[in-house]
Amino acid sequence: MPQPSASPTGAPEPDEDIRENIHEGIRAQVVRMAARVEPRINHLARLAVERQRAEVPGFDRLPDDMQDLEIASAARHTFRGFLRGVQGLADTDAEVLRERATQRAAEGVHLTGLLRAYHVGAEVVADALSAAARPGEEAALLWLTRRLFTTVNCLAEQATEAYLLGLAGRQAAGRELAAALLRGDAPQEVAARCGLPLEPGYLVLSVRAPVAQEPVAARRLLHQVLIRLAPAADGRALSLPNEQGGHVLLPLGTPHADLVRHLSTGLSRPVIAGAALAATPEDVPAAAEQAHRIAAIARTPGVYRLQDVLLDYHLAGSRDSATELAALLHPLEAHAGLIEAVAAYLDCDLDRRRTARALSVHPNTVDNRLARAAQLTGLDPHTTHGVQLFGAALTLRRLAEVPAAPG
Repeated sequence: MPQPSASPTGAPEPDEDIRENIHEGIRAQVVRMAARVEPRINHLARLAVERQRAEVPGFDRLPDDMQDLEIASAARHTFRGFLRGVQGLADTDAEVLRERATQRAAEGVHLTGLLRAYHVGAEVVADALSAAARPGEEAALLWLTRRLFTTVNCLAEQATEAYLLGLAGRQAAGRELAAALLRGDAPQEVAARCGLPLEPGYLVLSVRAPVAQEPVAARRLLHQVLIRLAPAADGRALSLPNEQGGHVLLPLGTPHADLVRHLSTGLSRPVIAGAALAATPEDVPAAAEQAHRIAAIARTPGVYRLQDVLLDYHLAGSRDSATELAALLHPLEAHAGLIEAVAAYLDCDLDRRRTARALSVHPNTVDNRLARAAQLTGLDPHTTHGVQLFGAALTLRRLAEVPAAPG
């Protein structure tokens, strides 16, 4: 038997009942039942919105005007199209659902939520048809229920197609904006042309695998990172792949703890990510370069900021790390004797008694001052890492105190 055709909203064509050889008595009951429900379309649309707000994840975060106007309007169009179609009447709202699905993709609404909303709407209509059925109309109700299933399937297919087309366009626009930001090439103009928002600033990540990989694997890794970071970015992440992995641009203010949590598990392979802040869109190229260098220096999987690899970064010849390296001593400046104690301890080759003699204090005083310095800076001068960072910071401090050579 040939499959029944459907209009773009999933309602049957006016002559479809003839092709299916529906019994004339059942056909008449179907028409009467649909006609009884049709005057309740506005009420059913409001009920559908209320149920979607309660049952569809993320629905309650949509703007009020979208919930109460756009989505309610789409529900009315859909319900009317179905009820008019089963009565053999023409559907004048055929393109509304495709337009709405494309629009939802552009707005970043998840496809799963969109499809769940369709099923909630179908349940509302099924309940209304059951309530409108009268004794002796059981066969007509069964036919309408089966037709409703067919309609929902058709709607889901068409909405998915429209959504994916819209999503593909949105992803292409997002990559174009990411490229403009990373190049520093008029991102405001690109954002306006693509209809995308421009963040006040960005957290820029440079993502790579710990070992070299093929370009396809690198793009796959970047895609997995984007999926993992979606909750933290609230659908506002931008990305641009490269041969190692790529860059991800997140809204400024995305917590570092969220990055560590989302990227520590759930990936097909470990990832190294360098992170740098861009206070404005114009700062993105410099932040991207810093993030790239951080990721290149890091040796084990994880999410790294400049302070996590500061010494190696600075020794690699990076000129943008001197200020932060010198700033390691700033917490000690308000406390008399702490910087001197750390400097003397390093000069005395980590010997507390020699340090005490050099400072003319008791060795316990040296211990107390070093412990206080570690507490204030987060660096322990008894460890190799602490010694290296304190030594580099003290060297920069001494250089800053020396007058510049005459020109």
